[in-house]
Amino acid sequence: MLAENSSALTNRSKRRLSSALEIRRDIMAIDNCPYAFEELAEEILPAYFEELQKSISAPHEMATFGQKGMGKTTILKRLNRSSDFPGCYVLLEESKPIYVGISRSIVQRLLQHVKGTYHYDASLAYRIASQIVQHGNQRNVAMTDPDFKNEFEKAKNYIKSLKVAFIQIHNYLEIYMFEAYCAIKLDTAQWNTFKTH
Repeated sequence: MLAENSSALTNRSKRRLSSALEIRRDIMAIDNCPYAFEELAEEILPAYFEELQKSISAPHEMATFGQKGMGKTTILKRLNRSSDFPGCYVLLEESKPIYVGISRSIVQRLLQHVKGTYHYDASLAYRIASQIVQHGNQRNVAMTDPDFKNEFEKAKNYIKSLKVAFIQIHNYLEIYMFEAYCAIKLDTAQWNTFKTH
């Protein structure tokens, strides 16, 4: 009798475990994302996009991020925020989206776009300058070329002339998926790329 009960408990436990696994199977386990892929694709990403569209309708000037003496703390105060935040941003020329980016620190990243001095910090400015002054050099070598450096500075000034819209997103998987989703929806192929180094 004890063996039968033990077997019954084991079978019952197996059914519960199997049931729990079936429930978990459709949930995204990456970075603790609480949504199944279908939920992300059909509900969550479109909802973020709607939120971003609202932000695009009232963008911020990138020139603000490029002003002398304008640091992260001051900008956060102007945005009525106490701390930097993760999310997605879109750079706009007039009202046309030209670039989608993500960061775990949006304000810091936007500052880097216009104040960065290296290709790591101001990667978009580097990409723009590379279209004008084509080179076969490694990035750090290109940055020592006076002609290239001049175009790099011009590109940063161009970025300062843009506007920016952004939204906060906490989950890193959602951030990465949303970047690609936005780049496709907003057609920012000129400056967005997903090639890995």
